[in-house]
Amino acid sequence: MNPKVVVAAAFVVGAMLGGAGLAWTQGSTALPVASVGAAADIPGAHELPDPNMTYKVVFSVATAAKNPEDVNPTLQAMARYVNTLAKNGVPADHRRIAAVFHQSGGEIVMKNDAYQARFGRDNPNVALIHELKKAGVDLRVCGQGLLGRKIDQAQVLPDIQVDLWAMTTMVNLQLRGYVRIGG
Repeated sequence: MNPKVVVAAAFVVGAMLGGAGLAWTQGSTALPVASVGAAADIPGAHELPDPNMTYKVVFSVATAAKNPEDVNPTLQAMARYVNTLAKNGVPADHRRIAAVFHQSGGEIVMKNDAYQARFGRDNPNVALIHELKKAGVDLRVCGQGLLGRKIDQAQVLPDIQVDLWAMTTMVNLQLRGYVRIGG
């Protein structure tokens, strides 16, 4: 089959799916977080990620998903952001992305067995948390929140760093030039 026809067909399918399907052409590289897409291209968009800029962003993960069986939407937004930066040529060493889990978002950092024991179901966030870590995202949880929710540090996923207090982490990162996203 003609490679141009394959690429055109993939583009049409991607367009029909509203950008949900990614059309990969020869020479495309995989996105850092494979299970989530990047932001859809907007022809003529004026503000795009700048490959020469270093992006220092900290996401506040303070709420749980509305449906406890769903992946946390802030995790998905982080993944989409990382992928959008990569898709637009921002190199990995220019992507300094962090997440701070606290308040209702703090429980999603539990290992699956601990989560199952507490909630009676699998933790739907484990796989995406691991992908984010592999993509270079710095993942942290509020130690005070763990104490308040009676979550032992041994129950926290190994991809997550336990910090003293989310307030301290957020302030320190912002003083180091990180922009805060979320509540």
